[in-house]
Amino acid sequence: MLALPAAAQDADAPIQQVMQTHADLIAKASRRTIQTAIDALTASGLPAAQEVMERWQDKEMWQDETTGLFVFVEEIDRDTIRIFDISDGTDLGEVPDDSYKQLKPNSGVRGLIAAGLVKFQLFDDSPAIRRLALDAIARDPEQGHLAALRDVIADEPSPALAAIMTRLERLLTIEFGDDEAEKIAAIAHFDGDLGVDARAALNPLVTTRIEVGEAVPEGPEVLRTLRPGDEALPKTQAYQLLVDADLAPPLIPASEVREALIRNIDGSTVAGVQVASLNTDRARNAAFATLVAEGLAEPAATEEEIDTALAAYQFFEVFIGAPPTVALAAKDVLSGIETKLALNQTADLALDAISLASIYFLAAIGLAITFGVMGVINMAHGEFIMMGAYTGYVVQLFVPDHTLSILLAIPLAFMVTFAAGVAMERLVIRWLYHRPLETLLATFGVSIALQQLAKNIFGTQARPLTAPGWLDGSMVINDVVSISYIRIAIFILALIFLALFLIVMNRTRLGLEVRAVTQNPRMAASMGINPDRINMLTFGFGSGIAGIAGVAIGLYAKVTSEMGSDYIVQSFMTVVVGGVGNIWGTLLGAAMVGSMQKGIEFLNPSNTLAAQTYMILFIILFIQFRPRGIIALKGRAAEA
Repeated sequence: MLALPAAAQDADAPIQQVMQTHADLIAKASRRTIQTAIDALTASGLPAAQEVMERWQDKEMWQDETTGLFVFVEEIDRDTIRIFDISDGTDLGEVPDDSYKQLKPNSGVRGLIAAGLVKFQLFDDSPAIRRLALDAIARDPEQGHLAALRDVIADEPSPALAAIMTRLERLLTIEFGDDEAEKIAAIAHFDGDLGVDARAALNPLVTTRIEVGEAVPEGPEVLRTLRPGDEALPKTQAYQLLVDADLAPPLIPASEVREALIRNIDGSTVAGVQVASLNTDRARNAAFATLVAEGLAEPAATEEEIDTALAAYQFFEVFIGAPPTVALAAKDVLSGIETKLALNQTADLALDAISLASIYFLAAIGLAITFGVMGVINMAHGEFIMMGAYTGYVVQLFVPDHTLSILLAIPLAFMVTFAAGVAMERLVIRWLYHRPLETLLATFGVSIALQQLAKNIFGTQARPLTAPGWLDGSMVINDVVSISYIRIAIFILALIFLALFLIVMNRTRLGLEVRAVTQNPRMAASMGINPDRINMLTFGFGSGIAGIAGVAIGLYAKVTSEMGSDYIVQSFMTVVVGGVGNIWGTLLGAAMVGSMQKGIEFLNPSNTLAAQTYMILFIILFIQFRPRGIIALKGRAAEA
């Protein structure tokens, strides 16, 4: 048998009394009317108020339709519920649900309840819950939150949460504070702050409006005086201000002038003017003036009358978003923020340029060796980058640890592409030395063959080359400047390979022989150096470095059979601009190409294709003045 709980429920409990006072609003809750009931609960100070609001938000509160009392409910089955007293949680037993109605607040009402709960959550013992409350305030701030924040800041044990509370309190003071002095102090707190929330709070304070009067009023609310016809106040806008203030007659629209002329057509003329000659605004206005003089149309203001009306009044811009002292303080702070923002945007752009330059340097360093040392135009260089990326993908198929797989993929990619480069040099390139056109065509054919081979093996879909978890995310310096950890890793890898290249070229026997062959192959051969062997090893070494670049590029770019095509043009531009065969020239060329591309993209962010086009045009112009690049090379490549 089911219990009869009505007699056991405490109808006089303070929390129940608060609920009964607003019972109609709660039972028929809407976003437009429920705020009064929520404010009453949050202001009651009752210990049970927080749980009542939480259970109400979760649709676990019901109303007894017989007595009107509110209860917490746990559904037992389809027809039976267990009810609890909202004041102390006393179990009132199981009852049929026939006489009880579930309260189902909609999403708008639940949002208002959540905002009200913030005041309770700020005092919660759990830091996580307090952080959730602060996030809720940041999303939907209200005037009541300001006092609650001020009450808890001093006692907040977590320095991180205290800093967030202080920032929110300053933001809410700007928006809801009553005293001008405290608003100005809160505004000063954000001097030099790059946060978007700070600018969002300050910008409304400096809102202005253009007004008109016979004289400019004296007072700090006037920002500046304007002259009709200036960029900030076009003449038509100024005259419309006079019209809106009933200080001048409205201008007659061109459509009404046209209609008046049509109404007064007499045969083939209007006001004595041939209709065929009314093909300009000047002619139509002259005919309309004649109609006005004859009383056939309403008069319109002439240019002279407009100028006279504008000259009779003063136009000025006034602050309307805040009192003048507050607005001026906000304007000063925003001015400093804009300056700092511009500097940080420049720094962020520079980081992006350095990051892109390091990618281009990695992609071009192998080409700088083959093209610069051997004079070979290798159109298959991008495919060696692709081979390196696919090598990394294959390694990750067998080595699931992403860190270990990348460490293994780098030397494996070098060996695979080194071997492929040696094979290409022995089978194709060595028969075509000093024949650049045939070399270009042959390597272009090899690139197509390698692309098709990759499609046959790996398919046409992009394959993942996953970076280690410790490379996820970005290093955030502030709200404007950040750079991803993958880009940082690629930059470091570029520096490592620059150092490796310098060591190989300047501290090893191979480097000595390569430099000798580069400067004078005939003399090197007479000294016992085998130029064919050096050419083979040099081409293999350049191809191997391209393979390592493929592993690095594959960490953030899609790994497909066509990925090399995205870098071959930039690689050639980097080498040619920097100076053929010179590693320092390649480094400078990568910096120039990367900086130019990012700079043009910044100026025209919606069209990256245009950025590449402008960059190519600039490089063509640059080569006209420095055909041998930034650092010209002496020796065989220079002679070629």
